[in-house]
Amino acid sequence: MAKLYFVYSAMNAGKSTTLLQSSFNYRERGMRTLLYTAAIDDRAEEGVIASRIGLKGDAFTFIADTNLRNDIETEHTSDPIACVFVDEAQFMSKDHVFQLAEVVDQLHIPVICYGLRTDFRADLFVGSRWLLALADEIRELKTICSCGRKATMNLRINTDGSAVHDGESIEIGGNDRYVPLCRRHFFEKVRADRKKPV
Repeated sequence: MAKLYFVYSAMNAGKSTTLLQSSFNYRERGMRTLLYTAAIDDRAEEGVIASRIGLKGDAFTFIADTNLRNDIETEHTSDPIACVFVDEAQFMSKDHVFQLAEVVDQLHIPVICYGLRTDFRADLFVGSRWLLALADEIRELKTICSCGRKATMNLRINTDGSAVHDGESIEIGGNDRYVPLCRRHFFEKVRADRKKPV
């Protein structure tokens, strides 16, 4: 039975690596997969899912008005799809998540979404909020804080390594802009940097 999965973690836990490996496993057995990523994330290049360890794969992109259900159905009709993988799933809209639920329920294709749960202010991303609400299975990939505890938070930093407190929820960046931390060290860093003289 097809299911909608949400695999979440803090930054640098290997979400893209896991996605690409899982897709490879399907393809190695002769099954077709579709990969999607957010058009807004062009760190590697548009339409490419890239991991920090060097794996990468071509992907379709989604933007605000993309109808994922219709696109996937069109692809599935021309050549059957065994599984759909979505990277940067936190950037999806509520509509996108509902469309993917229809892919699972109506087209009977499993969909596995990978993304961050919360932004740099500890607020849920829209896509993550709806995946947490609708997913059949929710899994956490773990990474570690500098203290050795499980990292669950994403600290946005500026060029001198201080915590950023204001700004848009979405700002694309890698290790130069974000640090995965445990909850304790996340809030300690946020509080300490608020007290720094400007």
